[in-house]
Amino acid sequence: MNPEQQYIDLFVRYEAMICQHSAGVLNAQRAKAFASFEQSGFPDKKQEQYKYTDIAKLFEPDYGLNLNRLDIPVNPHEVFKCDVPNMSTALYFVVNDTFYKEQLPKSFLPEGVLLGSLKEMAESHPDLVKNYYGQLADSSKDAVTAVNTMFAQDGFFIYVPDWVVVEKPLQLINILRSTVDFMVNRRVLIVLGKGAQLRLLVCDHTMDDVNFLATQVCEVYAGEGSVLDLYEMEETNMSSTRISNMYVRQEADSNVLINGVTLTNGSTRNRTEVVLAGKGAEISLNGMAIADKDQHVDNSTFIDHAASDCTSTELFKYVLDDESTGAFAGKVLVRPGAQKTSSQQTNRNLCATRKARMFTQPQLEIYADDVKCSHGATVGQLDETSLFYMRSRGIPEREARLLLMFAFVNEVIDNIRIDALRERLHLLVEKRFRGELNRCKGCENCK
Repeated sequence: MNPEQQYIDLFVRYEAMICQHSAGVLNAQRAKAFASFEQSGFPDKKQEQYKYTDIAKLFEPDYGLNLNRLDIPVNPHEVFKCDVPNMSTALYFVVNDTFYKEQLPKSFLPEGVLLGSLKEMAESHPDLVKNYYGQLADSSKDAVTAVNTMFAQDGFFIYVPDWVVVEKPLQLINILRSTVDFMVNRRVLIVLGKGAQLRLLVCDHTMDDVNFLATQVCEVYAGEGSVLDLYEMEETNMSSTRISNMYVRQEADSNVLINGVTLTNGSTRNRTEVVLAGKGAEISLNGMAIADKDQHVDNSTFIDHAASDCTSTELFKYVLDDESTGAFAGKVLVRPGAQKTSSQQTNRNLCATRKARMFTQPQLEIYADDVKCSHGATVGQLDETSLFYMRSRGIPEREARLLLMFAFVNEVIDNIRIDALRERLHLLVEKRFRGELNRCKGCENCK
């Protein structure tokens, strides 16, 4: 059986059950997504957008799904106490693909802010969720988005009204928990009104050593003059596969910072699409990956300058060891009329061994004449001159290599606008380079 057929058969057989345990707003999108997927199937590597990751192969195994929404026997507050010291976040959990409703943080959210289960918010505020859900994530254009839309029953939702500032950073922890090979399909919907402000840290973790496949579709709406900091950190395991599609729409004078960090994983494929729809919008899109063994990290980005006077800055850095592979494909489109555009795209990569492989494909497509656009990509090894200098000063070779790699990725970490998180990532990256497990005090998951 080809991988498409098993998901087609699964949806046909259990569509009623899927809809029964979800909300009408989410259910309304399923038929269209199914029709698109049934017609197109999974993309192959001949398609430019999926050139470096074999999506069909990742979906081939026979994964279990919790379509009947059985309770998962875990209290994340008891088994997972990781937090960023001194950051003072409000902590929320999604267990597999279900928002954890027990023991929510004490009420601190400003008036009018809505936060919680996407399913429940779609039931209690159907008109609001309907205005945004599935409007950016077009299932007819992407097979992974189609599969996610077919099967997703819950996720995370936050709405920040006009001119409301959420002072305290929020932290959302996605926990993968299962005793059998398992697939989860979660949605994230973030809506910021005019002048709203929000800082959100999203962390991915696994509790078990079974094979996981996690698909995620995240839709982000940044209203006029809004400010959003969105940080993603993946610390899963070698048997985990993450496929994430993020869609962002920014209105005039909005400011969005997205910073994704892959510390430990199995196979990861992240796609980020940004539309700068209003004059003066600004996006800073950053990523960092550290991989070894046979790990795979693929980041694909598309920034659409659809309005004038917009600014985009991209910085992605990889450090690859052993037989790991990395890929970066970034495209910037400057549409006719998008004058005064400023765009800079940078991809820098280190291959620590001859067997490590990096594929990079920066692209610019410009249809306006009054712009400042540039892109650059490099793939190389550690600077032997610097290494020799450090060893001549008595620093052991292994320590010198670690220091040079740490300095190489620092530029991405330094773009983080939360001091405590930036300091914490410096420590985690250093531990990662040293091959040490991230063992957090008080966290049962790390023991």
